Amino acid sequence: MKVLAFAASNSRSSINKRLVTHAAEVFAQEIDTTAETEVIDLNDYELPIYSEDREADGGVPELAKALYAKLGEADAILISYAEHNGNYSAVWKNTFDWMSRIDQKVFQDKPMVIMATSPGQGGGGRVLKIAEDSIGVFGAKVKGSVSVATFGDNFDLERGRLTHGESSAALKAALTDLHAAL
Repeated sequence: MKVLAFAASNSRSSINKRLVTHAAEVFAQEIDTTAETEVIDLNDYELPIYSEDREADGGVPELAKALYAKLGEADAILISYAEHNGNYSAVWKNTFDWMSRIDQKVFQDKPMVIMATSPGQGGGGRVLKIAEDSIGVFGAKVKGSVSVATFGDNFDLERGRLTHGESSAALKAALTDLHAAL
């Protein structure tokens, strides 16, 4: 079983990357010790700003095709969404737009756990709501959704682990549901 994990962010210090990395580790260490997990960085798939004209002139960029193929190779997907002004990060929206030109079912009917965190009390809840309301149309089979508020208070940066009991339990439950769907 192969689990692909990434943060929908291009920040080198992304708290969402820390969260999704932790989720991948929990899956591999506590849910299915035989699973292969891979955490990727969207910076490795940097794309030009999408436009119809750019697509007409040069087609879909190879990096968009490579990421789409990587999603297709996975048995399950973990995404932690960065919330920028209450919405997706620009890098994720752009990456997603390019991949949707390959196939509207960007997530290729894969089971997923989606999550978000933020420094504040909202825990990325607005971007999670946007994702929950729309990604089913794009071939996502969401098996769980986890929001972690006040990241700095609820995540041990040195150990790379959630310290908030309720958030940790919610994450483990979502990952367990994901595994049951495989």
